[in-house]
Amino acid sequence: MGKNKLQKFANMASYPHVYEYPYSVAENVPFDLKGEWNNQFFKNDYPLVLELGCGRGEYTVGLGKLFPEKNFIGIDIKGARMWAGATESLNEGMKNVAFLRTNIEIIDRFFAENEVSEIWLTFPDPQMKKATKRLTSTWFMQRYRRFLAPEGLIHLKTDSNFMFTYTRLMVEKNQLPVEVLTEDLYHFGKADEILSIKTYYEQQWLDRGLDIKYLRFRLPALGELSEPEEEIELDPYRSYNRSKRSSLEKTDKK
Repeated sequence: MGKNKLQKFANMASYPHVYEYPYSVAENVPFDLKGEWNNQFFKNDYPLVLELGCGRGEYTVGLGKLFPEKNFIGIDIKGARMWAGATESLNEGMKNVAFLRTNIEIIDRFFAENEVSEIWLTFPDPQMKKATKRLTSTWFMQRYRRFLAPEGLIHLKTDSNFMFTYTRLMVEKNQLPVEVLTEDLYHFGKADEILSIKTYYEQQWLDRGLDIKYLRFRLPALGELSEPEEEIELDPYRSYNRSKRSSLEKTDKK
């Protein structure tokens, strides 16, 4: 591990708004802020919003600036990336932003029933080979239900046609209420300021001519969820940190 990365981890360990509980630490260890984020940390009763897979934290910080009447928590396992947003929010004295370094697979260990009002998924890995690893899979939806308020909002912003199509099919199959759906956000005509924040990688994809897709839907607390059965073409392009696959290939449904 390079000295720069080591320094970032050292900084993160000292930040008062950063909590680090990777799976190896969190297993069977109670998390004191579960159900108490607003009372014990934010000291207010504002709605709590999560960004899962926050990367550098651009969205977490950007949303915090746009909406001071909401509380935001950026969540990722990559601490060196998270450092950027954590440092910016600390230096700017933001009181409505926090970060949690952990595995998203165990996200329900950190939040209590009905504690979260919205979830943002900004450019998640499409996980084209295994449905249960996709952050919009029914496997994850069941976990979100454990802490998301009834009819809570889920936002998906992605450059991946595979991820967008899979999520749309999942939403349609389970008849989840859709508020916004577009395959070309920046020519949609209805993009408000909440969608104007661009992550580092999003700008790279826009510069390469890729369309940005957006889907916002609600997740009811009740009802059985099932996976879509359609085969979906895999993304044919080589994206950042993603394998190049033929557009003729199809995904496994399991």
